[in-house]
Amino acid sequence: MRFITVFLGLLALALQPVHAASSPALVSLEQQLRAVVGSASSDVGVAALDLTTGESVSINGNTAFPMASTVKVAVAAAYLSQVDHGRRSLNDKISGQSAASLMERMMIHSDNHATDLLLRDLGGPSGLQDWIAFNGLYNLRVDRTIARLLADKRDLWDVRDSSTPLAMVDLLRRLDKGNVLKPQSRSYLMDLMGRCATGKNRIRGLLPWGTRVEHKTGTLNNYASDVGYITMPNGRRVAVAMFARGGTDRPRTIAQAARAIYDGFTSLFTWPSFGGTSPVAGRN
Repeated sequence: MRFITVFLGLLALALQPVHAASSPALVSLEQQLRAVVGSASSDVGVAALDLTTGESVSINGNTAFPMASTVKVAVAAAYLSQVDHGRRSLNDKISGQSAASLMERMMIHSDNHATDLLLRDLGGPSGLQDWIAFNGLYNLRVDRTIARLLADKRDLWDVRDSSTPLAMVDLLRRLDKGNVLKPQSRSYLMDLMGRCATGKNRIRGLLPWGTRVEHKTGTLNNYASDVGYITMPNGRRVAVAMFARGGTDRPRTIAQAARAIYDGFTSLFTWPSFGGTSPVAGRN
């Protein structure tokens, strides 16, 4: 079974086109993001995708960054997919605690111990990597438990336990479109991400008050990330992934990039002559 899932993952990688270029309609937004990234002291990767039209923008979109706690989105999705297939339940007891309580602690409060208990129940890092490969995801790899990752000597350019911004956005896209989870599990996960209590100074930091954000943060020494969904004023949703390592202005840079994305996609959606889309978006 392991051979089959790995083979399928490699096949998906071979067949999957790599989209690093931004959509023509978002050239202005790409320029703004390059200015934000260029003025930052951190090494930054950004990707954003309109989940309706497929319009996208990225900066360093194919560069691998540590996932840190953003991997918890994949842990939650893998467990919920098992629930969907009747192999597990949110009422299951894991080390005396319900899976639901562990899931809430993991996604809302970024509890590392809860994460590792769920990960162990899924077969450890290799079990999660099998799930990733089976679902045709690429440039996203899981090598260690959270405890092991934190105990090891830190190298922010280590390719272990990493994802590119585009790969993370692809995971978010698949979760949103229902390709991975059934509607009930998808809604459950979105509710947890909507209640994320960490990183209020990142994606949420500079967005207009009341903007709906469903997200998961990641934090290590000299590293910050935030991934998830931003809902635009007209109800359209944009999947975003932002990673920043080194430097001294990581949360602020993420907040500035998120605001640029919000403004850029809002302008795209309200292009005056094409019923809420730009000329390019209108042809998709």
